[in-house]
Amino acid sequence: MSKEMQELQKQWHSVVQTIHSNANVVAFMNSRVGQYLDDHPFVALSLLMFIAVSAVPVGFFLVFVVTTAVMACIGVIVMEGVVIAIGGIALLCVLCGLGALSLGVSGVLSVSYVALSTLVNYWCASRAQMRKQDANGSLPQKQPGLDLSANTAKSE
Repeated sequence: MSKEMQELQKQWHSVVQTIHSNANVVAFMNSRVGQYLDDHPFVALSLLMFIAVSAVPVGFFLVFVVTTAVMACIGVIVMEGVVIAIGGIALLCVLCGLGALSLGVSGVLSVSYVALSTLVNYWCASRAQMRKQDANGSLPQKQPGLDLSANTAKSE
């Protein structure tokens, strides 16, 4: 590994250590929900994506509710129920769509992580094998049946 990668790995390790040593994080990870999410990383990633993506629509809905409540205080009491009901239904539709979107995104991220880590591990293993062969002074041997140029020369 290069020095930059080692330094980046050390920095990342210190950030993770800081997070894991936080008292609130330790208390959460010892709870039943924390243990469940620790055992099911796909569910944890889906939940994180859903929370991150749904913050904006929920904020808009709360502003919407406060605005209609102010209007109701002014005298539009019947309209408040209708408008909040329509807003609630719209929020429910948006949150269902965001839930599906977060599941899809976390699925893509999980598959990408597995594929990339497999490729990196394969690449590192093949480079290590090449270095080992170079250190031993041996080059990869060609198999006699796979050399097509020698076979065509013999047949002519």
